[in-house]
Amino acid sequence: MTEKKGRYSNAFTATLAGITDLFRKQMNVVTLNETDRIEGKKVLITGASSGLGFETAVQLAKRGAQVWMACRSGVPQKGEEVKNLSGNKEVEILKVDLSDLDSVKSLVDQLKTAAVKFDVLVENAGMVPAKSRKTKQGLEEMFVVNYLSKYLLARLLLQNDLFNTTDGQVPRIIIVASESHRNPKAFDWDGFGKYKEYSMGKTVEHYGYYKLLLTTFSNELSRRINTSGRLNYSVLALCPGPIDSNITREAPAIFKPLLKVVFKIFFRSPEVAVRPVVYFAVSPEVKDKPLDYLFLMSRKEMDEKATDAANGKKLWELSEALLREHGIVFSK
Repeated sequence: MTEKKGRYSNAFTATLAGITDLFRKQMNVVTLNETDRIEGKKVLITGASSGLGFETAVQLAKRGAQVWMACRSGVPQKGEEVKNLSGNKEVEILKVDLSDLDSVKSLVDQLKTAAVKFDVLVENAGMVPAKSRKTKQGLEEMFVVNYLSKYLLARLLLQNDLFNTTDGQVPRIIIVASESHRNPKAFDWDGFGKYKEYSMGKTVEHYGYYKLLLTTFSNELSRRINTSGRLNYSVLALCPGPIDSNITREAPAIFKPLLKVVFKIFFRSPEVAVRPVVYFAVSPEVKDKPLDYLFLMSRKEMDEKATDAANGKKLWELSEALLREHGIVFSK
């Protein structure tokens, strides 16, 4: 990965950037209407046990969705909380560990057995670890949770025909990305998927790089599933801005009291930050869009590295090849 100092190169500058962005005047603002509903639509949300994912489950359940929560922890109590807060009993919760490729495959097998077809997928789960860690498959944990498992889940849902495409329905694939995807200067294709040791000082930099992979994937996914000028799926990426959540739970104990104060004063609550996710899930304004990106509640162009078709093709092929090394082969 290229050494580049930017707005998201470390925890301090990333925090300042987040605060600055919240106070900057937003352009091309979209509107989420309280009357927009998603009655009876089936929604799958990853990382739904806390923070943005949990609030997404609550808000979409309030708007009439049948919600499926995919979580590593909080099963089944978090599902009961969503039912109580939303007044909607159509909530299911399934256990998945997104750092384990086998667990992702098992989740899809369960969904296939349940014969459920989703109208909306929200790929939300994310993490900021204190340092690099190896997964069950020997890969780097943040790389898998923040990027590779999202690629795998989307591909498996498509392969197993688990989206509702009947009667001209256009499913929505919503990917929670980050403005930090602009920070990396270039792709590290030679090092793709290779385990690298790093400590807390490099965590934010790696986080931004994996968000670049994620936004690049969003563009390539839309290109590959919307062919010959036909809209089959809407791929909708977003940055919710800085959120007062537990994503920094692995920060050094000496910094946690300060981070808690900064987050509480300057960052947005999940109840507020969730608005772009809900907009993408329910608004009729995006029903004809093959691809879109929101920063907070404003439309914005993604970084040109992410939109470049050659980068998208390279990322897709490398991701497929890496998963093949771990026994996962896609039929389509």
